[in-house]
Amino acid sequence: MDPAVLGTRLASSALVPLVRKLFVREGPGAGLADRPVRLSALVSFRGERRTLDERGVRKLAGRLVRHAVESPGEAPFPADEEAAVTDALARRLLALGDLDMDDVQAVHLGHRELARKLHTHSTAPVGLSADATVFLDSVTEWACVHVLHFFTQRSTFVARTLVEQSRTQAELIAKVDELIRRGPRPSAQDASFERRYLPHIADKQNRITIYGIDLRESPDRWPLEVAYLSLEASGADTQAYDRLDSLPDGGPVTVQLRADAALAEHARVLLRGDAGSGKTTLVQWLAVTAARQGAPVPFVLPLRTLVRADTLPAPEAFLTAVSCPHTAPPGWAERVLTAGRGLVMVDGIDEVPAADRTRTRDWLLDLTRAYPGNQWLVTTRPTAVRPTWLADQGFRELTLAPMKRADVTTFVRRWHAAADARDYEDTLLTALRTKRDLALMATNPLMCGLICALHRERRGFLPQGRKELYDAALSMLLTRRDRERGMGAPDGIELTEEARLELLQSLAYGLILSGRTEMDHDGALLLLERALPNIASAAQQGDTEAVFRHLLLRSGLLREPAPGVVHFVHRTFQDYLGARAAVADGHLDVLVHHAGDPQWEDVIRMAVAHARPQERARLLRHLLAADSSPRVSLLALACLEDATTLDPSVRQEVESRAAGLIPPRTAAEARALAEAGPLVLELLPGPEGLSDDEALGVVHTATLVGGPFALPVLKRYRDHEDGRVSSQLLSAWSDFDTQEFADEVLTRLVQRGTSFTAKTRAQAEALRRLGPLRAVSFTGSYTAEELLSFVDPDALERLAVFDNPVLRDLRPLCRIRNLETLTLSDCAPSIDLEPLAALDLRWLQLMPCREPGPLPGLQQLTSLDTLGISHPLNGSDLAEWLPVDAPLHSLFLQPGAIGTCGLKGLTRWRTLKRLHLSKGQCELAAPDYEELAGHPSLDNLLLFRPVLPELHDAPEMPGIETLRLWALSGTEDLSALAGVFPNVREVVIAPAGHHYLPADHYQRYFPHAKVEVLNSYWNAITT
Repeated sequence: MDPAVLGTRLASSALVPLVRKLFVREGPGAGLADRPVRLSALVSFRGERRTLDERGVRKLAGRLVRHAVESPGEAPFPADEEAAVTDALARRLLALGDLDMDDVQAVHLGHRELARKLHTHSTAPVGLSADATVFLDSVTEWACVHVLHFFTQRSTFVARTLVEQSRTQAELIAKVDELIRRGPRPSAQDASFERRYLPHIADKQNRITIYGIDLRESPDRWPLEVAYLSLEASGADTQAYDRLDSLPDGGPVTVQLRADAALAEHARVLLRGDAGSGKTTLVQWLAVTAARQGAPVPFVLPLRTLVRADTLPAPEAFLTAVSCPHTAPPGWAERVLTAGRGLVMVDGIDEVPAADRTRTRDWLLDLTRAYPGNQWLVTTRPTAVRPTWLADQGFRELTLAPMKRADVTTFVRRWHAAADARDYEDTLLTALRTKRDLALMATNPLMCGLICALHRERRGFLPQGRKELYDAALSMLLTRRDRERGMGAPDGIELTEEARLELLQSLAYGLILSGRTEMDHDGALLLLERALPNIASAAQQGDTEAVFRHLLLRSGLLREPAPGVVHFVHRTFQDYLGARAAVADGHLDVLVHHAGDPQWEDVIRMAVAHARPQERARLLRHLLAADSSPRVSLLALACLEDATTLDPSVRQEVESRAAGLIPPRTAAEARALAEAGPLVLELLPGPEGLSDDEALGVVHTATLVGGPFALPVLKRYRDHEDGRVSSQLLSAWSDFDTQEFADEVLTRLVQRGTSFTAKTRAQAEALRRLGPLRAVSFTGSYTAEELLSFVDPDALERLAVFDNPVLRDLRPLCRIRNLETLTLSDCAPSIDLEPLAALDLRWLQLMPCREPGPLPGLQQLTSLDTLGISHPLNGSDLAEWLPVDAPLHSLFLQPGAIGTCGLKGLTRWRTLKRLHLSKGQCELAAPDYEELAGHPSLDNLLLFRPVLPELHDAPEMPGIETLRLWALSGTEDLSALAGVFPNVREVVIAPAGHHYLPADHYQRYFPHAKVEVLNSYWNAITT
């Protein structure tokens, strides 16, 4: 009940006199003598001038409640609660004397907050109804409205309010004066300059530039706000366990956070990142963001520009040092930093000559000490400075993390949007998902940008061979990027691109020969020491240690993940450079010797790309001669992509060797092909031009290989019409990201009515994304209500539930009005099936449960025409279990179902045409076979292999015309069956597992029948 509504019951004329009695009368004046004057001194039931005692307050509360109850209209609460409500209201009114505030403060609170405080300071009522509680809260608020109105009418209130306002204003003026004294307000001149400077920074930094690319039609600059991608940074943090006092000190832990939020958590950050990892782009983003928001004031200081001068700039010279066209008022930068309004970003410690890094550090430390209240970001490549370089000044160290697959996708989409090249976007994303070497390169913004530019330049086609892509990447990283940024030689060493390649390939090949991906510092020096004398231009510029440090710092290809340890930033670059060295040294025999080693796979492919035509032909011939395994044959086939010039006879030999492998036509071939590993994913064809078995073979192979690069292969087959292909696709769901697979593959299967299987809760929840489904299977513990929440009940026709011990109440399933087929397997025992009688259920499968027991309600399901059951049917007659009035057409007595009932009573179901028999707890006896033989309509019988030995002494069953023999291994004795089934016209045999069974072997048992063996893709002989 809102106070306004309550006001219709309690007129002000009745309420105001009662409220006034709660307070004593005061004389005129501001009432400052006893300041502060609390409510406890104003209420009339406390203090020395009492005019109302607590008993009187309770009477007053009773009159308030009585006024509301006796007003016209419906009673606000049950009559028997009037005393309890009165008592509770009295306690709240008495609480006015306990509030530690004066009347001015009370008015400032407002009536609702005052009512809440009264509620808090009084004893909570117990046992009141909801209506009584609402009334109590409402009448308290209504009383507080009049209490505050009474305060404002007191003669002392206005005077006191004016005095309080005067004091508050005096305090505020003093505080503002102190703030102005501590941080002088920028002058109008400063403000005018910032209105010009900040837009300039936002515009200047709102461009991303790729240096080292000279492609004709691809932009080397595009809007930062379109293409920027927020990456993650990681670092050691000792604060993670601060609040977990019970845990022992385990030292620093690794934390991850968004890089562009790093300064929000810590005012000083040293950010490390490999070449092209996005350090400068992050600086630009922070500058643009700050400039547009107007605070803090950004200063972007690229050290490669600053170090050209003899001295590093003081704040007054920041803008001049970076060639800002706007002239700041004298002292402006110092005023900004003194006030703590600055964001100072010093980019590229690694670009400072080693001899100048000490003075650079001193310059930085002097600045941070002189202007401590600002934000500071310093960037560097990982190996340029030691880990504690700025730690003593409170700088937190973070390292930019490689891009994740989702980051790469986002980057590609934004790049193409910025470059107005949407037509090429999807083909590049597909290539990044299917080509492993390409995906391994695309782990930072620089390499992603290069790949996007190359792809667009070639109208949506990446180079046929990977060599061209690697050549462009290496040229950019090794020389052009630094040269076009005007870097010069910060460490005094300047090497040509070829010299750097020669030195780096010696390191790469050494790692490959040792079977490793990283080496220690001394091992790297030893390899370079052997290579350096052969490269005169490098040997003349410094000793081995100096050259090594130069490559580590400036090549962009080497990293030092830990002190004294070095490795290549990408394994792909190691393999590329190692292959270059192997070919240059004539080590083709070494490559052939390692053909069976998956770790040498990319090295061999790159060696084919580097080799001259005759070397290339010899290498491929030796590969085929040395190893006849499918993996090596496929490796040779993959090498053709990198063989720009090749003897046609060699090409034909390679292709003929692989022709028998791709596409696979049987499950056995798919398994053999999948053993080749991820390499095979690049070679899988289709679906165009493939038979149904071949399409299934490709999907099966990709599923077996798995991994992120298999998804694009599976995606190509999502529209295939063969149901086996759809089922195979669905079976792969658990091997991929749930949501991504649902969006990329499963959405297209919905249109064909595929039966979907959800094996996890995440998959069950993802079903909602697919729209209305006709057939669904669930595995796991869900109530019936939960099952319905995952599907559209109006669309569902077939439902299967597996391994669900909590499913007991089936009544909610009655909302699935069109449900025709239901399977319950390994669910809770003794589920009451009777609610299903409300449905027109046609097919019911009851598979084994953990504790087989009664099946209540089964006999009421009189609409069934197909019933499968695995529960042991014990008793004297099947009618004790099965619905006698159901027009059963098919009955599946599955493993375990045949109990003491046997087949007694089977003839009750005269509509029965089809029967499946499997081994049960009891064996079938002569009376059971006589019941079977005498059935008037049964003509289709399926027998599982364990039942066959029992048929040797069975009587003739002349009514059986179709006989199905299931799960045979080929060793069964079927000689007696022709006599048992003299009128059989069709025999269908299903092999067990991967057994292949020839049809002519079984024709002799049934000379007058058509015999079909269901050999299929899954058990066909590999030819």
